[in-house]
Amino acid sequence: MDLTPRVLEGEFVRLEPMALEHIQPLCVVGLVEELWRVAANVNKTPDDMRHYVEIALDEQSRGVSLPFVTRDKTSDKIVGSTRFGNIDVDNRKVEIGWTWINPEWQRSFVNTEAKLLMLTHAFETWKCLRVEFKIDALNQKSRTAIARLGAKEEGTLRRHMITESGRFRDSVFFSIISDEWETVKKNLTAKLRSN
Repeated sequence: MDLTPRVLEGEFVRLEPMALEHIQPLCVVGLVEELWRVAANVNKTPDDMRHYVEIALDEQSRGVSLPFVTRDKTSDKIVGSTRFGNIDVDNRKVEIGWTWINPEWQRSFVNTEAKLLMLTHAFETWKCLRVEFKIDALNQKSRTAIARLGAKEEGTLRRHMITESGRFRDSVFFSIISDEWETVKKNLTAKLRSN
């Protein structure tokens, strides 16, 4: 698995490797309280966003994450962020997560194409056997969205983590395995065309 940061580009969305210069545009679209209500992170201030980006870049330097900013190509605006994380080269698996999108672009083509780009890269470039998603049990909106992608719910890890706010989080695990990828890809492509 080549973990070199790279652009993943679709028809409507461009996922660009995250960098420190993205902090300010991420603040413009990301310091929205509703985005962080049931998140593991607290992002209320520019300092919080700087900390969020610095952690992502540190994980990237250690080879365990590959973070992106999400750009809407029509407006040329950064609208959110997403990440490959918990990269496990030996077992050919990766997690897609840390995804947030400004409410103005939610329930649009943005998340659909971003997930299509990332899943295509994971299964077709990296030859992953498994892609995981971990969703806060309280985040029904994200759980529904991940299930709609075609991911299979595997179960809930109770008290899986402590969020930055101190809340105990239960995490619902989903996955897509390589045998399911072609079907998932067809469904995602059809959804993108219908948007």
